[in-house]
Amino acid sequence: MVLMDEELVPPDSIEGVSDEEMLEWKTEYDVLVTLRDLSHHAEPLGVSDDLGAIRKFIEEFRPDIAFNLLEEFQGVAVYDQHVVSYLELMKLPYTGCNPRGLMLAHDKALSKQILSYHRILTPRFAVFERGRSATLRRNYTYPLLVKSVIEEASLGISQKSIVHSPEQLKARIEYVHEELKTDALVEEFIEGRELYVGVIGNRRLQTLPIWEMTFKNLPDDMANIATRRVKWDTAHQKELGVETNAAEDISKPTQAAISRLCKRVYRALSLSGYARLDLRMTADERVYVLEANPNPNLSYGEDFAESAEAMGVSYEPLLQRILNLGLSYKPQWYG
Repeated sequence: MVLMDEELVPPDSIEGVSDEEMLEWKTEYDVLVTLRDLSHHAEPLGVSDDLGAIRKFIEEFRPDIAFNLLEEFQGVAVYDQHVVSYLELMKLPYTGCNPRGLMLAHDKALSKQILSYHRILTPRFAVFERGRSATLRRNYTYPLLVKSVIEEASLGISQKSIVHSPEQLKARIEYVHEELKTDALVEEFIEGRELYVGVIGNRRLQTLPIWEMTFKNLPDDMANIATRRVKWDTAHQKELGVETNAAEDISKPTQAAISRLCKRVYRALSLSGYARLDLRMTADERVYVLEANPNPNLSYGEDFAESAEAMGVSYEPLLQRILNLGLSYKPQWYG
């Protein structure tokens, strides 16, 4: 069972479909086709707000495992953890992260508290709850970055998310409250390199090569952050010269330290299956953990798959390994 949003179920054929037209459901298409190429009997199930559809599919199709590509349920990003909990209640193995790890990673404030407890470097932060007026302290050090405390995929993040004054801060908090309808997370903006590290495994963990987002044509008045447009607007990517490739000029000791750090974060947040960690490294090689992203984008040619390819694991073996990890994960019901 390849579990996905019902609006992202791909067509049987992509003949005549442009790259931009298939961008929204490319992951679903790539995974489904590749699983079938691996000789698995893979069937898509699109859902949006009905758990009964999952139960019916399980009872009729009797799958060995669910390949979970679902990123939200009932239009709520954090509800994917409840769907995975339902799979556990149905005693069906699944790929990707467990419910506890999804809950901890999705709540960016809670995950930062956990990382701070483990003395893992993360930007200082504050949470401004929706429905309450934003009372600003005078001792903030600008610039600051304002974003949703729960939304993923850079939703709501733009160049305006970086604020330089109390007036800008208040306005951006109100934007998150009113437009995204979530609490606002305000954190210190770390100047440095934007790094991504894939981690795969349940108990025995492996880190993928360090990946970096770079901007060839970034104007002086813009920050090198992964805004919503940078992630999803291909024309904007070309305009700024956005590239993601293996990070260069990082010493072997620093690479090893980053690998150890990412494994610590993965375990501290109870993650399983596979995840991508977002980091910032300053000029003096201080590494800050921005956030953890369980079940990251698995499209062919995207960062996670490309970094696996860089260490000799091509797309088909990568998906098979993710399947194997799902089959070997032992939740509470397993006994």
